[in-house]
Amino acid sequence: MSGPRADQGARVSTSLPGMADPISLTTDYGLTDGFVAACHGVIARLAPAARVLDVTHLVPPGDVRRGAAVLAQTVPYLPVGVHVAVVDPGVGTARRGIALATPNGLLVGPDNGLLPDAAQVLGGITAAVELTNPAWLAPRVSATFHGRDVFAPVAARLALGAPLDDAGPAVAPATLVRLPAPVVRPEPGGFTAEVLTVDHFGNVQLAAPAALLDPLPTAVTVAGRTAVRGRTFGDADPGGLVVHADSAGLVAVAVNGGRAADLLAVAAGDVLRLAG
Repeated sequence: MSGPRADQGARVSTSLPGMADPISLTTDYGLTDGFVAACHGVIARLAPAARVLDVTHLVPPGDVRRGAAVLAQTVPYLPVGVHVAVVDPGVGTARRGIALATPNGLLVGPDNGLLPDAAQVLGGITAAVELTNPAWLAPRVSATFHGRDVFAPVAARLALGAPLDDAGPAVAPATLVRLPAPVVRPEPGGFTAEVLTVDHFGNVQLAAPAALLDPLPTAVTVAGRTAVRGRTFGDADPGGLVVHADSAGLVAVAVNGGRAADLLAVAAGDVLRLAG
């Protein structure tokens, strides 16, 4: 399988008859309701051969920035296919439903800033459409469940090789909603950066590239607390802070055996100052 080339944005799959490209799902739907299963069911009815990969359904409700970060940091490691993301506090409003083509796969979801970062890491947007073709959607589209009635059926058709252009009219990539750039400010002796995400372990990921750590000494301060600049969690004493380059190539702050987010009392969107 291969993604669409820049000169053939309308073609989205090389699947053979009876086969389908894989589909990934990233949502804030949680695991206690039937929302995820309904999306799986729609895909299974339309494209039973499609393998569905659940990235996560535990994005904090309505947290578009967290969803965008998870998606962008995960899609490079998934098979080339169709990536559906639904973190959609504006569902049912005038916000558009969109599908984006890239050299390494397709993205489907709301036009609220959730998709462009992932598109960038997949090689950039080569084509974009608004999802308006009623033949591609559920017969009756709920105003509050576009994941089931819009994005899942569109993804299934794309995974089967349907042309992207058939989903709806072309959209100029420059008109897509994009999230504000996070704060990253190099400063004498260190830098200030926005907390991009806090993961399940309480590790604090900053929006700063790991290269900003290079000039700093092995002993640094984070929000006024002493930390070790290390390679892994065990470079700090038990309970101690360590600043390191994480698996996404960004600066992260962790506690050896603890939760950095709790120790520093920070959440996504806060800013931290690191200094040598």
